[in-house]
Amino acid sequence: MTDLEKLIPNSNEHPFAPIVRILGKGKTGSRSLSFDEAKYAMTMILRGEVEAVQLGAFLMLLRVKEESPQEIAGFVAAVREHIADRVTEHKVDLDWPSYAGKRSQHPWFILAAQLLADYGLTVVMHGSAGHTEGRLYTEQVFAGLNLPIIANALQANAFNGLVYLPLEHYCPELHAIIELRNTLGLRSPVHTLSRLINPLDARYSMQSVFHPAYADVHQSASQILAAGHTAVFKGESGEIERKPDAKTLVRINRDGVMQEEEWPRMQAFRQDNIEQPSITALVDQWRHDNNDYGRNAIIGTSAIALHLCEVAADQHSAHQLAEQLWQQRQRDRF
Repeated sequence: MTDLEKLIPNSNEHPFAPIVRILGKGKTGSRSLSFDEAKYAMTMILRGEVEAVQLGAFLMLLRVKEESPQEIAGFVAAVREHIADRVTEHKVDLDWPSYAGKRSQHPWFILAAQLLADYGLTVVMHGSAGHTEGRLYTEQVFAGLNLPIIANALQANAFNGLVYLPLEHYCPELHAIIELRNTLGLRSPVHTLSRLINPLDARYSMQSVFHPAYADVHQSASQILAAGHTAVFKGESGEIERKPDAKTLVRINRDGVMQEEEWPRMQAFRQDNIEQPSITALVDQWRHDNNDYGRNAIIGTSAIALHLCEVAADQHSAHQLAEQLWQQRQRDRF
């Protein structure tokens, strides 16, 4: 009997009840979902076939247990099937999920993405804004810098370079769950799985985590999904941004082959947190290069991306190219 056949509920049960039971049957009776069970569960959720109380129980049981790679991969597979008719075939080089927001440093990673786009890579960022107070989100920065925000994935054909696709436009069902953050008081698995969706099927995908333990989950889930070339590391505030004042362990999956690379710190001193991240700081940095930490974060993040995208063969050449792109940037862009 397959996992899905075992999910047939008792006559009076809701079809989603077996999923809740698997996760919540006590310390000895509960277990993680298989890939197929996770895909089944997320498919029901996306179709609106789950009661609100069931969804809340499901999300919090997963939160307490912590998601397995098989669960995350199954959730992502369900989302990709669900949005298949909302996306389009478009040559995207680099998928760049951005769901955390910044609170301790300025969002330097957006300038890194712009450098890569100016170099010739097509970069699609996707994310969700506003679910946690006190953070500056990528969508806000794009609006402030007059960078393109597309209304749906089909619009991607009209752009090259750097664009931003809001989660609420390509998968409003997931966006609604992320918006439960303030109701539940905790993050949910959607914050993890959204980073692996890669809605436009880019060949390369960058991912970031706030808690280092989730890096293994991301890397293993990417392998299960046969996700091509992916890189995941602990970024600043959970965004894809290399921290210049710390060593960065990058976990890479290249067509199913998993490896690790340690990138050295770029500055010896620990950077102090700022009071409030701002768009103005990004404009000043782009025009005047007046923040050493910002420059290092931009160049360091760009270097990891260039290496992942096989533009640069090793860390040294990746850094050299990133520094060259920074020096040659179009300073009057912003």
